[in-house]
Amino acid sequence: MTTGDRAILILMENGFEDMELMYPLYRLREAGYRTIAAAPKAGQTYQGKHGYPWVSDAAIDDIEEKDFAGIILPGGWCPDKLRRAAKVKDLIAAFDRSQKLVAAICHGGWMAISAGVYRGVRVTGSLGIKDDLENAGAIFESAPVVIDRHFVSSRNPDDLPAFMQGVLGVLSNTRT
Repeated sequence: MTTGDRAILILMENGFEDMELMYPLYRLREAGYRTIAAAPKAGQTYQGKHGYPWVSDAAIDDIEEKDFAGIILPGGWCPDKLRRAAKVKDLIAAFDRSQKLVAAICHGGWMAISAGVYRGVRVTGSLGIKDDLENAGAIFESAPVVIDRHFVSSRNPDDLPAFMQGVLGVLSNTRT
C-alpha cells in the first residue's frame, strides 16, 4: 500500500469510541488527507462503543509506517485489545522513530504505552489511565490538548476540536 505524505492511519477494533474515530477521520478528509481505518481484518464491519458501525479499509498486518504521515489512536475499549498486538506496537514505535505524528485521545494512550514510546513525553489522556501514563514514564498534564514534538494527546471526546487543531498543526509542520 503506497499512500504518501497526505495519508493518515487510524487504528480501530470493536469498541472504538465512535466520535474519536469519526471526528478525526472527517476533519482530516476536509483538510485534504486520505484516511485509512485499519483493523484486524480488512473490509469487516466493526462496532463502535455506542453502536456506530464502520467498515475497515485495511488489515493492520498489511500496513507499513512508510506509507503514512501519521497515526491516530482513538479511545474507547478497543485500545485494550489492540495494544496486545505486536504489529500495533511495532507500527506505533516506527512512527515515533520516524518522528511522524503519533496522536492519542482518551484511552488511545494505552497503545502508545504498550509500544514504549511515551517515556519522557508530555501527554494527557483519560484520567482513568493517568497512573498508567505516569508509570510508563510520561509526564501527565490535564489539559484539552498536549503537544510534545510529534506527539498530540487529548483527554476525551469533548476535547476533539483542540485535538484536531493540534493534529493538523503537527502535520503542517512536518510535511515535506
